[in-house]
Amino acid sequence: MDLKFIQEFALLYVEAGLLTFRIALVGILGAMIVGLISSLIRYFHVPVLSQIAGVYIELSRNTPLLIQLFFLYFGLPKIGILLSSQMCGVIGLIFLGGSYMSEAFRSGLEAIETTQNESGLSVGLTKFQVFRYVLLPQAITISLPAFLANIIFLIKETSVFSVIALADLAYVAKELIGLYYNTDEALLMLVIAYAIILLPISLVFHFVERKLRYAGFGNYYFISRAQFRPATRRALGDN
Repeated sequence: MDLKFIQEFALLYVEAGLLTFRIALVGILGAMIVGLISSLIRYFHVPVLSQIAGVYIELSRNTPLLIQLFFLYFGLPKIGILLSSQMCGVIGLIFLGGSYMSEAFRSGLEAIETTQNESGLSVGLTKFQVFRYVLLPQAITISLPAFLANIIFLIKETSVFSVIALADLAYVAKELIGLYYNTDEALLMLVIAYAIILLPISLVFHFVERKLRYAGFGNYYFISRAQFRPATRRALGDN
């Protein structure tokens, strides 16, 4: 093991790791937004949009990220659309991750009993209030394990960004191996770099999941009594 090689090129992995993390962060945030919107569209069966969201999810989940990146980076320039490698990476993560986030969140919504919705409406809540204070907290809790697993999955998927000349961690490792043939050292630093990124995230997610798990059983105080209509509050005995 060449420690001098590791010391000399460790900074390159730090820079590549920061770039990888930034792209993953933006892509995952975008995937959450796309996933939430598409899951709500499908859950509430919005005409036309529901079918479009279904086609998007099937297309995204059944094509590899590598092929999606090839299309963005090499295919779109054929029709005059030029995107940087970083932009292609972000769009690729959003496109792929949005479908997985959508299915995770939709499964959480559909796991809630219909009586939850009926009970909320019966005590005077509007449909929006039922969704916000009754359905949404429980759906998030139920879908949380899949949601967090998708985040880690998307971070690991950044390892294919090197195919579009993006100087991420995998790209730096391959370049060093090609130039200096220090395969063991380059791969060791690659593993350590991904572990530094993923292990703290995994531990935080495990802690959050454990703390929020009880919410899946429902909690009366998820529904703010201040949101009840005056007549309902009087019926409940509030002044």
